Amino acid sequence: MHTLAIIGNPNSGKTTLFNRLTGSNQHVGNWPGVTVDRKTGHINYQGKRTDVVDLPGIYSLSPYTQEEIIAREFVLSDELDGILNIVDATNLERNLYLTMQLIGLGLPMVIALNFIDDVESQDIHIDCNKLRERLGVPVYPISARRGLGMDALLEAVTGEMQPPTHQPAYLHGVGAAIRRGAEILEQTNIRACSRPFYAAKLLEDDPQIVSHVQLSLEQRQEMDDLADALSAHEIGHDHEMMFADAVYDYIEGVVRDSVRKPAHPKLTPTERIDKVVINKWLAVPIFIAIMALMFWTTFGPVGEWLKGIFETLIQGKLSPWLESALLAAGASDWVIGLVCDGIIGGVGGVVSFLPQIVLLFFFLSMLEDTGYLARIAFIMDTLLRRIGLSGKSFVPMLMGFGCTTPAVMAARTMENEKDRRMTIMLTPFMSCGAKLPVYSLIAAAIFGANAGLVIISLYVFGILMSIFAGFVLKKTVFRDVSSGFVLELPPYRLPTFKGTVRGMWDKARDFITKAGTVIFLMSIVIWVLQNFTPTFAVAASPETSILGVFGRFIAPIFAPLGFGEWQASVSLLTGLVAKEAVVSTMSVLYGVSASADLSAILSGVFSPVAAYAFLVFILLYMPCMSAFATIKRELGGWRWALGAAAFQTCLAWLTAFVVYHVGMLLF
Repeated sequence: MHTLAIIGNPNSGKTTLFNRLTGSNQHVGNWPGVTVDRKTGHINYQGKRTDVVDLPGIYSLSPYTQEEIIAREFVLSDELDGILNIVDATNLERNLYLTMQLIGLGLPMVIALNFIDDVESQDIHIDCNKLRERLGVPVYPISARRGLGMDALLEAVTGEMQPPTHQPAYLHGVGAAIRRGAEILEQTNIRACSRPFYAAKLLEDDPQIVSHVQLSLEQRQEMDDLADALSAHEIGHDHEMMFADAVYDYIEGVVRDSVRKPAHPKLTPTERIDKVVINKWLAVPIFIAIMALMFWTTFGPVGEWLKGIFETLIQGKLSPWLESALLAAGASDWVIGLVCDGIIGGVGGVVSFLPQIVLLFFFLSMLEDTGYLARIAFIMDTLLRRIGLSGKSFVPMLMGFGCTTPAVMAARTMENEKDRRMTIMLTPFMSCGAKLPVYSLIAAAIFGANAGLVIISLYVFGILMSIFAGFVLKKTVFRDVSSGFVLELPPYRLPTFKGTVRGMWDKARDFITKAGTVIFLMSIVIWVLQNFTPTFAVAASPETSILGVFGRFIAPIFAPLGFGEWQASVSLLTGLVAKEAVVSTMSVLYGVSASADLSAILSGVFSPVAAYAFLVFILLYMPCMSAFATIKRELGGWRWALGAAAFQTCLAWLTAFVVYHVGMLLF
């Protein structure tokens, strides 16, 4: 058994290959001390087991983001026995830059040349034997999406993998300098096979490698002399750029020898689609149309029909059956109330919205798998730059439509620290999936046939508020911040059914888990607090219960916003644990389990203007505890995290106040 790392550029098909190799034999954890996912699995092939680690996508082993640093640290650790380098055949020159650095490590290595079917469809021929000869590493053409070439690749990675047969002979004196640098490192504890890589990084003056490798003064001086001698060439004085030029010169020769392109190449399907999709005049209308279709399907007839089925199963079948079973078993009234009103009412009220959550995640997975998600960021960049934001920030913010926690973690890929902090503070304004049950409940109860439009308006309102808040932060906390926007637009791919379902399930699993754990426990706690007084006597009415007393104490805070009822105030507090808990709390507090019954009650509690102000507050106030903990970890301490929470909640209160009072004047 040995450990293999899958390493490649972003959008090279790395995750698809990992899933294809490991199947269900995988799990996700965290790298120790950080919040970057570590996806591991194992291959069982012909009686051999190989452990596989799926590293974050990186462009080189010269790291700038936290993910790249973590990936390089693992590659340089002693945990790794071999490398499976996945290379995008449609972008061979760019992908081979990382490959050349990996070859310098000298570890056993295999190259998987992915998307070979796309290359062949463009009448491009890649000679894999010539590639293997020039690189000194076995090259296997595959299509991870379609499963082409997988048998040969599995045979290679589970067998006796070999190190590169030779190191690249870079020009401009770089190759000779690396060889001499590797000789200098013979007196260190660096393993022999990896000395060319360390020598190159030391000559580039890579700060992490310089601090990691312990050199004597004499060795350090020799390295400096080598670097200075290279700088005397006309290719420049920046050491990193000097090495990059030499590597790309070598790559050009490799591609020239091994790739044959047609004299008159035809436009790729991606290029033809992009002529329309990111067209100056059509891009925004197409984006709006796609979003409208997504939300109409989720909140329109399809979503409501599926939601109705779940409600019938839970309230029409499960709840009466449990009540009958408990009565037959002689259970006491308080046990029946706890199970049927507390647990089923709370959890069932949230689970009934699962079909709409799954539909939303299905569309988000489709957008991500096709490659359109990156186009949205590209489209939005022009608009956002006018008020000081960047399309780069919009990528994790788009992920916020699914869940705030991974969206906040996605901001780690941003190089500019101030941009990263601001993006983390703005991402909670996007409507995560956990807010959808609250939107659906209140909108259906108050706005009836117009519920879908109300929900869509909240998603748009969240985007607009993030833009406004970004403008405020740029002018105050994050003044004088500007960074370039470099975003790779991956080629369009037809999403596979298995891949889309897997992505949908990954996103919906957290919602289901919370419904079975956090919401379950919250429903029990809320039921108990609602049925007992502060002296722990049975409450004669909800108003005299622990929740009633506390709710009436804090209700004046929200009275200016139009929802001063203590039940609404308590629901907002439980929403800090999980936004879905707002629905389960209301179900328990009002003593109903069916969403239709709860809707009837809420229609008498909220006016339309107050209901919309309530939803705006739900949209904007601080996120759940899970997201808050992630924000604290990513921002580096309590001061920033509490500041972000205070900013979000104060903005929510002020915005809801304006919405309510302006609404009262207009309607």
